[in-house]
This record gives sequence, C-alpha cells and structure tokens, in this order.
Amino acid sequence: MEPKKNYALPIVMMFALFFMIAFVTNLQSPLGVIVKEQFALDTFRSQWGTFANFLAYACMGIPAGAMLRRYGYRRTALTAVVVGFAGVGVTLLSGRGEGSFPLYLAGAFVSGFSMCMLNTVVNPMLNTLGGGGRRGNQLIQFGGVCNSVGGTLAPVLGGYLMGNAVGGRVISTADPVFFLAMGIFALTFLVLFRARIPEPFVVNEPRRGERTGALSFRHFRLGVAAIFVYVGVEVGIPSIANFYMTGTGAGALDMDTAVAGTIVGTYWFLMLVGRLAGGLLGGRVSSRPMLAATASLGLVLVVLGMYLSPETGVRMPVFRGGTSLSFGMETVPVGLMCFVLCGLCTSVMWGAIFNLAVEGLGKYTPMASGIFMTMVVGGGVLPALQGWIADMTDYATSYWLIFGCLLYILYYALAGSRNVNRTAPVAE
Repeated sequence: MEPKKNYALPIVMMFALFFMIAFVTNLQSPLGVIVKEQFALDTFRSQWGTFANFLAYACMGIPAGAMLRRYGYRRTALTAVVVGFAGVGVTLLSGRGEGSFPLYLAGAFVSGFSMCMLNTVVNPMLNTLGGGGRRGNQLIQFGGVCNSVGGTLAPVLGGYLMGNAVGGRVISTADPVFFLAMGIFALTFLVLFRARIPEPFVVNEPRRGERTGALSFRHFRLGVAAIFVYVGVEVGIPSIANFYMTGTGAGALDMDTAVAGTIVGTYWFLMLVGRLAGGLLGGRVSSRPMLAATASLGLVLVVLGMYLSPETGVRMPVFRGGTSLSFGMETVPVGLMCFVLCGLCTSVMWGAIFNLAVEGLGKYTPMASGIFMTMVVGGGVLPALQGWIADMTDYATSYWLIFGCLLYILYYALAGSRNVNRTAPVAE
C-alpha cells in the first residue's frame, strides 16, 4: 500500500502566501503616506503606488491563468515567489539615498505581478492539497483568515514605523517590513522547490471559444464590472481614510500616524471577522441576499461617515500603536468609525459577486476566473480617482465615489446578477 503523503509543510507555505498577498498589497496604504511627504506629492499622485500595484493585475490576470493551466501549481507558484521577492527588493532600493519615486512605482508594479500570480495559484492549490471536498474548502477558509491577518498588520506596522521615524518619514523607514517580506518569500521558495505536490491536468492549448465564451453571458459581464468597483471600494475606504486622518488637505484631521495606522488596521481586522461570519452563514444564506444586505448597510455607513461631525469622538477597540502594538481603546471621530465598520460589509462581497457571476458558466468558468483577476485593477484605478476628488474638494466628499460604487453593487445583487441566457451551451 502506498503511504499517505503529508502535505503539511506546503499547506503552511500556502497560508504564508495568503498572508503575503494581503500584507504586500495593503502596505501600499502607509507607503502612500510616506511618499506623499518624502516627495511632496498631492493625494492623487501619492496613490500611484497603489495604482501601479493593481495595474499589474490588468496585465497579468489572464496570462497567469494560462500559465497555471500549462505549467501547473508548483512552477507557477515558484515563479510568483521569485517575482515577489524582486518587487519588494526594488521597493527597498527605492528608499536608498534621497529616494526615487519612479523606482518606488516600479517596485509596486513588479510586486503586483507577483500578487496576481499568487492569487491565481493559492486557492486551487490549497483545494488540491486538501484533496478537494470539505477539507479543501476548509483549507481555503483558513487561508482567507491568514489573508485578513496580513491585511490587518500591514497598516498597523507601517503606522507604527512612521510614528517612530527619526528625521522624517522616508521609504527606508519601512526597511524592517521589506526584509520580513523578502525573508518569507525566500523561505517559501525553498520549501516549494523541494516539495512534491499533486498537479491538475495540464493542457497546452485553450479550448475553442473559452477566451470569449464567458463574456457572452450578461450576468457575467455585469459581474466583471461589479468586481472592478468592489476592489476599488475595499481598497479606497481605508486608503483615503489614512490620508483623511494624517494629511494636510482640506478637512484633514491631523491625527497621529501611529493611531491612524491602528484605525486602518481595524478595518482589515473587521474584514477578518466578517469572513468568519460569512463562512458560518454561507450554508444558510445565499449569495444574492448576502450581497444585497451588505451593500445596503455599506451605503448607510458611508453616508453617515461623510456627514457625522468629525468633532464628535467615540471610544472604539483598535490595535494600539506605540511601543507595545497592543489591542486597546482609542477615541475615534464617529464618522471614521462608520468608514471602518464598512470592513464588515466588504468582507463577503468578493465571494458573493464571484459566485453569482459564474453561475451557469460551465466550461467557461476557468477563463472567467482569469478575467475576474484582471478586473482587480479597480483597486488601483478607483482609489487614485478618489484621491483626485479629495484634492479637488475634500476627503469626506471623495466618499461619494464609494457611495456610487456600492449603489452599483446593490443593483447587481438585486437585478444584474440574474442569468437571463440559461440556454447557452456550456457543457463539455
């Protein structure tokens, strides 16, 4: 009898990569505050790092899916890890001397290539390592929790380092974070290089019609737009909130950067809580009412966040900054608390939109997933647009863009997600 293979170590590495996807991506938020000060940028240009990071998804989404089909999990993951190590290394080099903004943007773009490739790999890879079924789904859920932990810690640690910087905020302030990320990438590469993992069936040629077949479905096309605006909402809410708290533009609150980092980190922590709750409720509540309810609540919270007085404070549990990085209470403007609570709403939207958009696609689902990954570029485009609106008006007013995006997501949940062409041939 062939001994049962133990994939515990590769599974742990996939969890680490889930963590790194969110950690490296969400590090762009505190880095945006740093480069804004170091290079004397306006809010719009300070978002170019986030834009470059997500622009890579538009370039790499479909090629990453094709690479996965042709070369398999292991080789695609190894390539992604190498690219991620290089991207973080370029960002590290951009802080040498007086710093280089173009080099910083190049590092963000290269890192985005890696994040896109890793996103394409980790979900199906964990499912395969778990043997599919309930165990595979369970591993993916644990991976999602690790992803949320990374998203929570990045702005907290970034805000802590900025708050303790000597001689002003510069990119080199974040060197400890860069070295940590590169170390995790290097360790993961060594483990995956030696690991032997099961691979999916690999094909060299795409099936006829698969590249465009998914786009013939109206509910999928509308879902592609929904995922574009969703990622913009998920990233834009905390990113602009960071500038709202620490910036110098109209309506800025001039808060301590370490405290601001803990508040933004709490947004990502609430996404973790929401994902756990969504997993528990997912067997009882379908995607459509879940998406409609969270979009509706998000609309209410955004309006309250824009119009409640920033002079009114409320005690809120956050991850404290300072020397201890402990969990405690901070006095937060009540409007900002509403923005932070939006994390509970955005937490379940990706899965709900994806499930609704691929309903009935059959053999077109794999290519549909690649198209979806391309639309993650919305996380770079919309926050940059929101930053431009903030420059033209003020930070609170810029959240009308978030309101409009959530309104579209609500429309998609109620009407746009219904499959109106069920007779299209999708079977093998």
